[in-house]
Amino acid sequence: QVQLVESGGGLVQPGGSLRLSCAASGSIFSIYTMAWYRQGPGKQRELVARISSGGTTNYAASVKGRFTISRDKAKNTMYLQMNSLQLEDTAVYYCNAVLESGSYLAPWGQGTQVTVSS
Repeated sequence: QVQLVESGGGLVQPGGSLRLSCAASGSIFSIYTMAWYRQGPGKQRELVARISSGGTTNYAASVKGRFTISRDKAKNTMYLQMNSLQLEDTAVYYCNAVLESGSYLAPWGQGTQVTVSS
């Protein structure tokens, strides 16, 4: 199976920035829609942002204007640039590939922890 590894999380103050990375074990970005998800304390996993194989992007309303999703096909890596971070952004962040059926290509990995605190 395809493996995805998230990295780049950490502790940051409100208003700060982080860049998350998602490294894939194969060249899949030309075929599938890729997406970032997060799960905060006591919450369900939610969609944060996604990017299609053609480069079309979509964002959750809560992060629009603050986060930017991008990819580097040559490096088999996807990124999430997170600016103006808020306390509500605290969560474990995951990446995955989304199939036409709505299911996921890869198993869920460890994710990367983002903690926003003063």
